[in-house]
Amino acid sequence: MAVDIGGTFTDLAVEWAGPGGTARQTAKVLTTPHAPEQGVLEGIRVLLAKAGLAPGDIALFVHGTTLATNAVIERKGARTALLTTEGFRDVLALGNESRYDQYDLDIELPQPLVPRRWRVPVPERLDNTGKVLLPLDEAALRERVAFLRAEGIESLAIGFLHAFRNPAHEQRAAAILRELWPELPVSLSSEVSPEMREWERFSTTVANAYVQPLMASYLHRLRDGVQAAGFACPLFLMLSGGGLTTLETAARFPIRLVESGPAGGAIFSAHVARQRGFANVLSFDMGGTTAKICLIDDFRPQNSRTFEVARVGRFKKGSGLPLRIPVIEMVEIGAGGGSIAQVDSLGRIQVGPESAGADPGPACYGRGGTRPAVTDSNLALGRYDPKLFAGGNLPLFPERARAALAEHVGGRLGLDAPMAALGVVEMVDENMANAARVHAIESGTGYEGRVMIAFGGGGPVHGYRVAEKVGIDRVLVPSGAGVGSAIGFLRAPVGYEVVRSLYQRFASFDVAAVNALLDDMVAEAEQVVAAGAFGAATVQTRIAYMRYVGQGHEIAVRLPARTLTAADVAAIRAEYDAEYSRFFDRPVPGSDVEVMSFAVTVATEVAAAEPVAEPEAAPAPAPARTQAVRDTATGEVSDWAVYDRAAMAPGATLRGPAIVAEAETSTLVGPGWRCRVDGLGYLELVKEAA
Repeated sequence: MAVDIGGTFTDLAVEWAGPGGTARQTAKVLTTPHAPEQGVLEGIRVLLAKAGLAPGDIALFVHGTTLATNAVIERKGARTALLTTEGFRDVLALGNESRYDQYDLDIELPQPLVPRRWRVPVPERLDNTGKVLLPLDEAALRERVAFLRAEGIESLAIGFLHAFRNPAHEQRAAAILRELWPELPVSLSSEVSPEMREWERFSTTVANAYVQPLMASYLHRLRDGVQAAGFACPLFLMLSGGGLTTLETAARFPIRLVESGPAGGAIFSAHVARQRGFANVLSFDMGGTTAKICLIDDFRPQNSRTFEVARVGRFKKGSGLPLRIPVIEMVEIGAGGGSIAQVDSLGRIQVGPESAGADPGPACYGRGGTRPAVTDSNLALGRYDPKLFAGGNLPLFPERARAALAEHVGGRLGLDAPMAALGVVEMVDENMANAARVHAIESGTGYEGRVMIAFGGGGPVHGYRVAEKVGIDRVLVPSGAGVGSAIGFLRAPVGYEVVRSLYQRFASFDVAAVNALLDDMVAEAEQVVAAGAFGAATVQTRIAYMRYVGQGHEIAVRLPARTLTAADVAAIRAEYDAEYSRFFDRPVPGSDVEVMSFAVTVATEVAAAEPVAEPEAAPAPAPARTQAVRDTATGEVSDWAVYDRAAMAPGATLRGPAIVAEAETSTLVGPGWRCRVDGLGYLELVKEAA
C-alpha cells in the first residue's frame, strides 16, 4: 500500500496478486491539514473496503508527504537554535552574498530559519584539513546550553567550521547536549550534510532541525495509528532522491523528505516510460496545490544535489533557502486545482501560488471557500461532471463556482463567469508551459521528440493544452493517473545516498584515501538499505563531483563501482573532459581537475519492464453522455462526448473533442487530437497532424 499526502488530496493505492495477475485499487480523500494522519487513516479505511482487503493482508506500507516542505514555507517549525564556530554566527544571513536579481533595489532576501539571537557561537576551530586549531571550549558550551534552555528552544542544529573533514567537535558537543538536555532533538552538520560550503551545510542542518520535532511526532503518530488499525508490516518513507528508507532514518533526517511526493511522481513517469520504450519524456504532474515538471532522459529522472525551498521570488533561482540533499531535479510551481485566481492592479489575471487547499477548498466544494480557484474554472467551462468529481465522493456546486468567478475575476474585467473561467484556465496553462520551457533551457535540452506523461488529478485535464504550447504532439495518460505519485511509491527501490567531501587533485590523486572513503560510504548506505531490502539484490552507483581548478561549480562523473586503481585515474580524467565538452563544447587543455566530493547510492534493483503487444484497432464504445464544454483555444462552446474509461478496451480509438472520465481524474482530448487505448490500458493522445 502507498499513501501520498498532498496539499488538497491524500492519494492511496494498493496492489496485490490476483488470479489474473497484479490487481490494483486506488482512492482519493481530502487531506486533513491539522492532523494529516487522520486523513491517511480515513483513506486506508476507504481503500481497504473498496479492495476487499484487511490490514493484515498488507505486507509493505510506503508513505510520502509534503509536511516538511509546508512547515518551512509557512514557518511553522520548531523554535530552533544553531551552535556554530565563534565568528561564524552570521553565515546563515550572509549566504554567499549573491543577488538573485541584480537590479532590484528593493530586493527581498530569504530570512534564516534561526534569528540571530539563537545563533550561538562557541569557541572552537578546525582548519580545512580537519586539524584542531582551537579545542572545543566545553565550559563555554555548557553556559550556552543554559541560555538556550532559558529561551525555550525546541530543537538544535550544530554546525562547526570544517566539520565535514573532522566531526569530533560536533560529536563531543552533541554528547554534552545529551548529558545536559537529553530530550532536545539535535542535528549535526557532519551527519545531515557533510560537504564543504558552510552556508549550504548550515542551512540544510538548520532546516533539518527546524522540521525534526514536527516530522518525528507525525511519523510516530502515523506508525501508532496504522498499528492500532491492525497493520503489522514495515513502514517506509519516500525520499526526495527517489528511494525508500525506514521510518527511523526519515525521523532522523526529515529534510530528505521535502520532495517525497513529487519524487514519487517522477518514479511513476520513469516506470511508464520504460514500459512503453519512451526514452525521453516530460513528466507533468498537476495536483491540487502545485504542478511538478520533470525531464526524464534514458528512462531516468534528472537528479540534483541542491534544492531551494520557500523562494521569495517566484521562479527566481537563488531566492530561497538552499538545501544540500539528494533530490530529483524538477520545477514546481503554484498551479494546481486549488490555486486561487485574482486580478492584479494592472488588470491581469493571476493564478497562484496561494492555494485554497483542502480546507476550505475551492468555492465549488461548498466548504466555506469564496475565492475562485482553477477547479472552479474547469467546472464553469463544463470540463467536470459536478456529480462525479473525485469518484462521486465530493459533489461540486457549479453555481458557487460561477458566483466566485463573476465576483473576483469577471467583475473586474467586464466578463461573464464562463469567459472569466476561460481566462483563468488559459493563464494557468501558460504558466505551466512557461515553467516547462525555462526548465528545458536550464537543462540544455528541448521538447522535440519527447512524450508527455500526464498524471495527478489535474494533469490529464490540462495535459493536451500544455503539450500544444510547448510543442509536444504525444501525451500518455497511464491508468491510475489521478494517484500517480502514490503508484510511483510502489515502484521505487529501497535506496539511500551518502555524500562526503574529500578534496583531491588529479595531479596528486590519493587512490588509497579515496577507496577508504568510498568503502565507508558504501557500508553506511548498505546498513540503511538492509533494513528494507529483505535480502533483495542491490546495485551501487558512485559519482565524483569535479571541476577545473579555479572554477566555481562541479560536474558529476560516474566512477566504477569497485576498488579504484592508479590506472583508473587517467580514465576518470578523460571521462570528465568528455562530460565537460558535452556541456561547453570543448575541454580546457593544460588545466588540472579537482574533486570536491563523492556520492554513493545503494539501492535495490529495479525490475525490467515487460514488453506488451500492441492491440488491434477497435471502435470506441458509445459515449456515456455529452457535456457542453467551452474550448480554451477558441472560446467556442460545443458538445463534447464523454466516455467511461473503464469501458474502453485496448485498441479503442476516438477523436476529439472528447472527455474520458474515470474516478480520480478526467482526460481531455482536445480538438485535433486522437486518443487510443494501448496494450497496457493507457490513453495515448496524438495530435492529428503528427
